[in-house]
Amino acid sequence: MDIGIGLPNTVPGTDGEALIDWARQAEEAGFSTLGTIGRLVYPSYEELIALTAAAAVTSRIRLTTSVLLAPLYTNSALLAKQAASLDRLSGGRLVLGLGLGGRDDDFTASGLTTEGRGRRLEEQLAEMKRIWSGEERGFAGAIGPEPARGGGPELILGGASEASFRRVAQLADGWIMGGGTPEMFAQAAAGVDAAWQNEGRQGKPRKLSLAYFALGSDARAQADAYLLNYYAWLGDVAGQIAASAAVSAEMVRSYAAAFESSGCDELIFVPTSSRLDQVELLAEATA
Repeated sequence: MDIGIGLPNTVPGTDGEALIDWARQAEEAGFSTLGTIGRLVYPSYEELIALTAAAAVTSRIRLTTSVLLAPLYTNSALLAKQAASLDRLSGGRLVLGLGLGGRDDDFTASGLTTEGRGRRLEEQLAEMKRIWSGEERGFAGAIGPEPARGGGPELILGGASEASFRRVAQLADGWIMGGGTPEMFAQAAAGVDAAWQNEGRQGKPRKLSLAYFALGSDARAQADAYLLNYYAWLGDVAGQIAASAAVSAEMVRSYAAAFESSGCDELIFVPTSSRLDQVELLAEATA
């Protein structure tokens, strides 16, 4: 199983220099990917922009939106162009993870409704795939640039419903769980695999998950300070999420082993702080 690390694009107070240094250090430490979390109404950096900054100072590590809230990007042609641009500029390292989003305030701020999100996502994916394949759209021809990978960047979709699993099987290359236990992952992954087989797809979908972490002498306080704020909109559930964060090297290793046993192909540990020592401490814990 590959071990990735999140880019602290949602950690309040993270400055540009810290984000750049984090990306460099993550690649040097050997992590498989840099992941970003998507949210609109929060003091966070937009994912494609944050990953473009990371791409400029790295050369190997994958760049994964885990996940970008696709229905908020209502201009599908522009989103396709942005994704293709990052993919091309990074040498084909973009993994475009997309999800529906679940916070009403993100949609209200965008002048959108949450109703029909799944249908809109399917329409977006179909539109972007046509653009990435080179379909002509105007006098100059196709919308470019041409992605580094034929047909577009690797597509990973989130979601925990049967409709989400079907969408993965029909339109994507893999699936990601946004949070939960290894047992929850194994159960949902079985649903993804079944949908994949029902669609007659060859091989297997790549399956990913996220897990929060905080390491060091103040790990528990660090995790609580960030996660109780970030998930405050969920009420008491925020406390459960904070309590589940891996706050020791032993917990990190235990999570990694459990997710690997559950069939996870890549586990992305998401930071609760942008302190650079977190990259080194996670690398030591997962070595």
